[in-house]
Amino acid sequence: MALFFFLIFESPPKVRLVRGPHRCEGRVEVERNGEWGTVCDDGWNLKDVEVVCRELGCGAAKGTPSGNLYKPLADEKQKIFIQDVNCNGTEDELIECDRVEDVFDCSHSEDAGAICEKSPPKVRLVRGPHRCEGRVEVERNGEWGTVCDNGWNMKDVEVVCRELGCGAAKGTPSRNLYKPLADEKQKIFIQDVNCNGTEDELIECDRVEDVFDCSHSEDAGAICEKSPPKVRLVRGPHRCEGRVEVERNGEWGTVCDNGWNMKDVEVVCRELGCGAAKGTPSRNLYKPLADEKQKIFIQDINCNGTEDELIECDQVEDVFDCSHSEDAGAICEKSSPKVRLVRGPHRCEGRVEVERNGEWGTVCDDSWNMKDAEVVCRELGCGAAKGTPSGNLYKPLADEKQKIFIQDVNCSGTEDKLIECDRVEDVFDCSHSEDAGAMCEKSPPKVRLVRGPHRCEGRVEVERNGEWGTVCDNSWNMKDAEVVCRELGCGAAKGTPSGNLYKPLADEKQKIFIQDVNCSGTEDKLIECDQVEDVFDCSHSEDAGAMCESEYGRTQRLYANCPYPA
Repeated sequence: MALFFFLIFESPPKVRLVRGPHRCEGRVEVERNGEWGTVCDDGWNLKDVEVVCRELGCGAAKGTPSGNLYKPLADEKQKIFIQDVNCNGTEDELIECDRVEDVFDCSHSEDAGAICEKSPPKVRLVRGPHRCEGRVEVERNGEWGTVCDNGWNMKDVEVVCRELGCGAAKGTPSRNLYKPLADEKQKIFIQDVNCNGTEDELIECDRVEDVFDCSHSEDAGAICEKSPPKVRLVRGPHRCEGRVEVERNGEWGTVCDNGWNMKDVEVVCRELGCGAAKGTPSRNLYKPLADEKQKIFIQDINCNGTEDELIECDQVEDVFDCSHSEDAGAICEKSSPKVRLVRGPHRCEGRVEVERNGEWGTVCDDSWNMKDAEVVCRELGCGAAKGTPSGNLYKPLADEKQKIFIQDVNCSGTEDKLIECDRVEDVFDCSHSEDAGAMCEKSPPKVRLVRGPHRCEGRVEVERNGEWGTVCDNSWNMKDAEVVCRELGCGAAKGTPSGNLYKPLADEKQKIFIQDVNCSGTEDKLIECDQVEDVFDCSHSEDAGAMCESEYGRTQRLYANCPYPA
């Protein structure tokens, strides 16, 4: 039986979009004899953009922004090749449209721009810790298949990372890392991929289709530098709740809440790695409001809820009819960190462990330093790093059966999560006596108990933007009290007394911040529990209380009649 293999060669397009947030938006440039020049926007319209988007495989045309938007402007030495482009909108390539060559009456402030509907990439990374690391899969006719790692190298990974918008390539991980392996029924679509590293999409690289001599134990993987998201949440209690801000050309602006809904919040939460969407909080919740000098960049966002990034959603740019009192907000389910500190005196000190596919492993302390500890402390919400003690300090040592997952961690110190740092996976030359440790400045809790006999019993109060408010006791129970006691380092929960017990009651001017708290009992902080913000149907006679097993034992009880600060 004869086997036939075909190498696929596809000529690159003669047009590109530069200086935009992704390859499907930006200033239009065309290629002539190996040189790239711009397009004057005289007569430029949506039909012309339709052709550009079609040529680039970027879906439908969304807008004709001024090329002036995409900074820095083209260099004065760069030529303007064409003007007065006149497409009918059905052409496959811009070169097929009527146009005037060699332009004399335009400047680069008049360069044309294009915004396309960013088409979903034909590649994805699965079974990794985030969307920018994992086993490589490619899509063909609606079906996803894997890639054989024969000849797979960093140039190939560079293209995958570029296509996914995941920054620089960081590594070609070992086979079998991403469990479970692909199902035997899943096809292996390509092998012998040979990219030069400059392509925008994996489909542009030379490759062999339809693979017969590989198994899923040889599937290719990729590790990318996860690019910082273009969205953030500010003024909230943690990085997964707050006022929505988006980044454009290095500047942060807000989002008008016209049309803002849960589907939009789902995308924000996904982009930030913050779990499920929990709510679209009321206007003005996150004080202080944005400064009047800060711009409102977008409004009328319309996400379908499946996008990976907010920039992929339909939206209106440059807003004129909103004020900062209408800025959008988002509440996400704060995802559990993929790192923990164990065997220490509290949750913010101990031996470092990381989670992979539901299993916890340790970290070898080769090259472990304060920058690495800073990232661990930040991820855990434990304040500043205070030290890098040997994991050997925290007895008993990890069991020999427990794996050591990573070594040679190299953080810059600015990352939000340890998983974003450079590291070496699957360690063979370390023992558990070399496990890394971290000591953090334990951040002050956002909850307190007041008017009780000691700090571990009393009326529950929570802090928001420097102000303390109470908690309505609707549905308040022992699981909620367990979390409060844990957060305060007060041992086990002993009871849920009425806050009415702790006199005097809260002042009428003091706000009731939350009600309907619903903890599972395993959370480290009350803020991690489901809850309803901004309460209108409770009074201070219904404030919640908590009684914990005091960390000071009987000693505090002996002095229960002494005055304690509220």
